[in-house]
Amino acid sequence: MSDLVVVPISGGKDSQCCAKLAVEAGKRVVGLFCDTQFEHPITYAHVDRISELYGIEIHRITAGSVPEKVRKYGRFPGGGARHCTDELKIVPSKKWYRAYAEKHGPFEVWYGMRSGESTERANRYQGRVSDEIIAPHDLMPGKYPKYLADLGVMFRLPIIDWTTSEVLAALDGEENPLYREGFERVGCFPCLAAGDPHKERAFAYDDFGRKQYVTVEGLIREIGKPIWTSKGGSQRNNPDQANLFQGCAICAI
Repeated sequence: MSDLVVVPISGGKDSQCCAKLAVEAGKRVVGLFCDTQFEHPITYAHVDRISELYGIEIHRITAGSVPEKVRKYGRFPGGGARHCTDELKIVPSKKWYRAYAEKHGPFEVWYGMRSGESTERANRYQGRVSDEIIAPHDLMPGKYPKYLADLGVMFRLPIIDWTTSEVLAALDGEENPLYREGFERVGCFPCLAAGDPHKERAFAYDDFGRKQYVTVEGLIREIGKPIWTSKGGSQRNNPDQANLFQGCAICAI
């Protein structure tokens, strides 16, 4: 197998940890950043910093934006319907993998999935181990085609059994600064499929967060569907009840 490794970079701690591990293992490392056009400027800057820290080239591709996908489907991402992930990350990445393999030959893709992130991931990756080489279509049936394996593109989950503490310890303070601000998710800002407290915190965080809220508020009017998924979130962010919920993060915007 080739010593070439592609790491899908999100700007988050797990993908960064995979990039660092691959470099330390002496691999020829290339990063791939799928830009959703919905990231915080801090994350964009951090992607550049990852490139500098580890001396790797990070290719940037985009297949549209999160607001475009919300308009296309008439709903916000959530639960099992994450069109943002499918169309802005998986679809463009598999096209890129094919083109890159046809030009450069076989390579491994080191993904930063961890079983400890959620019950859903624990079930999905049950029995997987960190040194296992997996055909893309076996790891994610229906998402990745068999022709990638035929081209020599194989997946590995090098931190599948790591804890969050172990990942942060490995990065030794070099992780995305947004983590130190209390954000557990630092991809899309905010992740519209996340819980209401995350979205509220992101919208109220800074000028960029407030700008994102204005964008989302416009989408709410366009598609006629709410962004808030919990009863509490809906109550806290209902303008008609703003005076009843003084702790509301959005009311301060």
